[in-house]
Amino acid sequence: MSRSQIVLWTTFVLVGLSIYFLVPTVRWYRMPVSERTDYEQQKDPILGKILNLGLDLRGGTHLILELDRSKLDPKININDALDRAIEIIRNRVDQFGVAEPMIARQGDRWIVVQLPGIKDPERAKELIGKTALLEFRLVDDSGALATFSSALAAKKMTVMQFLAQQKAETLSPEIAKLLPKGLEVIPNRETHYLMVHSPAALTGATLVDAKVQFGQGDMGGFPSVGIEFNPEGAKLFGQVTEANVNKQLAIVLDGMVQSAPVIRSAIPDGHAIIEGNFSAEEAKLLSTVLRAGALPAPVRVIEERTVGPTLGEDSIKAGVRSSLIGLFLVILFMVIYYRSSGLIADLAMLINMLFIFGVMACLHATVTLPGIAGTILSLAMAVDANVLILERVREELQAGKSVRLAIDLGYKHAWPAIIDGHVTNLISAGLLFQFGTGPIKGFAVTLFWGVLISIFTAVFFTHMVYDYWFSGTDAPELNF
Repeated sequence: MSRSQIVLWTTFVLVGLSIYFLVPTVRWYRMPVSERTDYEQQKDPILGKILNLGLDLRGGTHLILELDRSKLDPKININDALDRAIEIIRNRVDQFGVAEPMIARQGDRWIVVQLPGIKDPERAKELIGKTALLEFRLVDDSGALATFSSALAAKKMTVMQFLAQQKAETLSPEIAKLLPKGLEVIPNRETHYLMVHSPAALTGATLVDAKVQFGQGDMGGFPSVGIEFNPEGAKLFGQVTEANVNKQLAIVLDGMVQSAPVIRSAIPDGHAIIEGNFSAEEAKLLSTVLRAGALPAPVRVIEERTVGPTLGEDSIKAGVRSSLIGLFLVILFMVIYYRSSGLIADLAMLINMLFIFGVMACLHATVTLPGIAGTILSLAMAVDANVLILERVREELQAGKSVRLAIDLGYKHAWPAIIDGHVTNLISAGLLFQFGTGPIKGFAVTLFWGVLISIFTAVFFTHMVYDYWFSGTDAPELNF
């Protein structure tokens, strides 16, 4: 098989693949908005095949989070804590099902989170901000709670007021010392509060899985969360349950008792169930947070914005219109200046654009403004490569070479300049992807693939067209 045949068949295959990957995207954006919403709610498989729009084109939620250093373990380095927090937030967002979120560090204490297409920022904040400190605490059964309540009553204070002042850190030392040592009062989801032993008998650090279950335990028919420990945690959990049969074990999440079941027997297999009168959505959120792990310290939302499309629908349409006008002018210029050779270059540019969007659809990439800029830049490079080739061909024709020889020499002499320019851009794109974040990475991805495709379409594809055009012609003519 000749080189031209290889390029021809490669082009056919790539065109077919590009169309195949782009069909779901075309189908998606031709749907009415109401139909798209239904598909999103049903989590239809088509969602995983389309080109998504980024925050700047689609809108979404923009959050700036701050890590609470006062709650951070002094042994943990702040940089490590931030990196860990970013990784955990990324895991949680991934399970939230957000396409191409941007999660990046800003300064030495802030984390920027951008969630394209998220219309419920409250749910997103709840998912991201949960500390998810899971503890198992034995409930005190010595009657200390009644004694403590009586002591507070003598000071004209209720336990609820005690909890409120404790949370607000306004508790006086005189009142604080009424609480027996080794015990804590913790709010309870189902009753008002419980008195539990401190420290915790077991934490969720050894947790390996958490799943929503239905019809399990005493809350049959209602959702609950089944959890599983690793061997180390299972061994410790077995020891705790074995030593405290017929006692209450409070399951505490982020300082709130979720449930406090009575231990009927030892549980050596490391499986337990968190029951807390959850709704299905709450149980799902809890299981997601537990699977993703606990943040090293709580995070506060210090800035929240619901972002509309930066450019707005009208601006997007205006951008598309201006791009089409620009594309038309480039096509027109190439045809007027290079005539039939300009048409070949235009065809290569259009195929280049089809391949870029095909690759992006294959990678399920997100279209952002920087990504569009990368696409336009790579198309400009494709046009530039064709101009280099055609100018070299023109020089060879003016030197009296035959058309066939002039074309071959034109490609040969333009090749070093083309490859130099494209390789330097590939290196730049690689560095931007490696060290950039969010939109920079989107720009780098489209630039990388655009430049790579440009080499194929501008050099090999156009040369193949000339080969087939002049095949069987003894004295071809080429006028610029």
